[in-house]
Amino acid sequence: MGRSIKCCCSGGLRLCICVTSILFIILLVVFIILFLTLLKPKEPKIVTQSVTLENFNLVGLWPAVKIQLNVTLGMVLTINNRNYGGFKYQDGVAYVNYHGVLVAEAPIENGSIPARGRHNISSSMTIFADKVIGNSNFEGDHRSGVLNFSASTTLHGKVSMLKYFKMKAASHSSCDISIFVQNETIDSDCKSKVRL
Repeated sequence: MGRSIKCCCSGGLRLCICVTSILFIILLVVFIILFLTLLKPKEPKIVTQSVTLENFNLVGLWPAVKIQLNVTLGMVLTINNRNYGGFKYQDGVAYVNYHGVLVAEAPIENGSIPARGRHNISSSMTIFADKVIGNSNFEGDHRSGVLNFSASTTLHGKVSMLKYFKMKAASHSSCDISIFVQNETIDSDCKSKVRL
């Protein structure tokens, strides 16, 4: 009689272990499917709310001996986080280039973008005029009436998924900016990518 009780208990224990293992495997598969589909990191949408000329002053005619250029850009970007995880980023720097030459820098203070939320980043930068005027492309751009710049920034930080999982991430954005000299207006096009 003692043997039959022992055998019955070991059979129940095996059944319990099998059922628990199957449930664990099902939960693991569901979590992997969710992570690869619903929770898969998506590119944030960056919308340029406004890129304004806070100051634009061009004095003198090319190729005059003395030409002065003073340009200050104000930029407001809205970042739409389409992910189910928030992004907390560290201090960064935005760079503006004119035909591959760095002509302006602007600090970006640390902050966070909530999951499925929006966040505005504003910045103001003064372009180093001597680097623009001294560039060999300036004469042709000035004649055409359009000064073309490119801006870029990379923000490093952490993505938190479901408040428990945290991973390092970097968001890189780049903008093509065109300043129209005659009517002192501006046009811009921005793109972004996230690396985990």
